[in-house]
Amino acid sequence: MRSFKNAEPLHNVPILDRAFHYGDGIFTTARFHRDILELEERHWLRLKSGAERLFLNFDFALIFKSIEQLRSEFQRLNGTLKIIISRGEGDRGYAIPDHPADVYVLFYPKSEAEHQIEIIESGLLSQAIGLSMPSLVGLKSLNRLEQVLLKNEALTHGWQEALVSDVQGAIVEGVSSNCFIKINKQWITPDLRYNGVHGVMRAEILSRMQQANIDCQQRLIKTDELKCIESLFFCNALSPMKAVQKIGHHLLDIQPCTALFRTLQLDQLSHYANSET
Repeated sequence: MRSFKNAEPLHNVPILDRAFHYGDGIFTTARFHRDILELEERHWLRLKSGAERLFLNFDFALIFKSIEQLRSEFQRLNGTLKIIISRGEGDRGYAIPDHPADVYVLFYPKSEAEHQIEIIESGLLSQAIGLSMPSLVGLKSLNRLEQVLLKNEALTHGWQEALVSDVQGAIVEGVSSNCFIKINKQWITPDLRYNGVHGVMRAEILSRMQQANIDCQQRLIKTDELKCIESLFFCNALSPMKAVQKIGHHLLDIQPCTALFRTLQLDQLSHYANSET
């Protein structure tokens, strides 16, 4: 792993960093493939939007300087890039300090591999997530305690990924993914009006579906609709499709997922779709 803070090699993190004290910041995780940062513009938009909503003032140039240093070390970049924007150091208390945020860039090299459909088994977790403060809905903030507990439960079932519901009984997403569900031959993705992460891959898939004239509803999906699911897949910035072949004891049809993967060309993510969703 290689790591930078404000475009300088990272040796330690200050104990007064508010990311450590309060989870005060945002992050995005992206994939470099053959020296191309997939869905690059969507990641920049995510960071820009999150920073504006949390009143984080940071310099984008520090990200690009860090990436250039990585390029000087590696012939071409393949792997995972994690960008963390922290409020930085501050005095004791919640009041926002008056200085620029710190930019952390972490790179995890990985072998060059094409995107492929992953076939998994899954289920619905018993733990439910809460409803978010409206100004925080959709943000990829550094506070991920819900996901830590959810991932622990998923692993006890042997599931790589699992459906997560909220306290109102609506399906929201996966532990670390968004989800798309087919019910009555209709693709649906949960309406994330109260909670959940507005994922970059979810946005990309919605745009590509729109361009391909494939209808996808965004609506609340109640957990009692689980028995009606025909097909299901999870997606995130590192994996465009984890197709579920079995949820609990219920077998699902993965063919609509594989057909959608081919139609939307989800193995080709160098450039993002431009249509509005």
